[in-house]
Amino acid sequence: MLNQKVRILIVEDDPDMAELISDLVEAEGWIPTCAGSAEEATDILAREQMHLVLVDHNLPRTSGRAFAQKLRSEINIGIVMVTAAGSAADRVLGLETAADDYVVKPFEPIELTARIKAVLRRTVPSLKQEKESEREHERPSLLLGDWAIDLMGRQAVCLADRSKTLTTAEFALLEILAQTPNQPVSRAQILDRLGSESDRYIDRNVDVLVLRLRRKIERNPDLPRHIKTRRGKGYVLHTGDGEPSA
Repeated sequence: MLNQKVRILIVEDDPDMAELISDLVEAEGWIPTCAGSAEEATDILAREQMHLVLVDHNLPRTSGRAFAQKLRSEINIGIVMVTAAGSAADRVLGLETAADDYVVKPFEPIELTARIKAVLRRTVPSLKQEKESEREHERPSLLLGDWAIDLMGRQAVCLADRSKTLTTAEFALLEILAQTPNQPVSRAQILDRLGSESDRYIDRNVDVLVLRLRRKIERNPDLPRHIKTRRGKGYVLHTGDGEPSA
């Protein structure tokens, strides 16, 4: 399924780390290509087709975060960020960037390859079609506008545009809200369930994550019908049609 035709670009300025990740990629039967900077990676992507980009957060000159954001605005490709342990910014990087998923150093090889496989299944069309065909006769857990959400199977499909996907962080937020539909969930509760520390920096990023999810789920993000704000209480997933609110 995830065979040797899958090509992965590793953007890492540490040669030893790049070699380690390259060996892990090859062990899975995938084809690795390494770049030491965002600029070098951009040149490679202009010449070669890749299925996923693995980006280190701390790159020289152009940061990994800036590169991922630019990449997401230009092409549709799976992106996994590799962040350093320690800072709050690193721990919540997946909430504020365009990455589909992220892994924190030091990581176990099995964790990295598992996250890559999960992103590939969501972002590579042939793999998405295979997964969808297995579930095409199953009833989704939720219908939100144009989206069919299968919470048990951890799948979110936009019926109007199947090229659209949710990142791991976006799906995690949706899953949290769906646990208590039509009831508000506070920012503190969201942070606790996401496993992040509750400080002011991270709290603002919950709002950013909600905004990103609204832009994908809602037909009119400025007048949301499904992911609503309850002032002083948090956010609520409204599963009916209802009236739009901020």
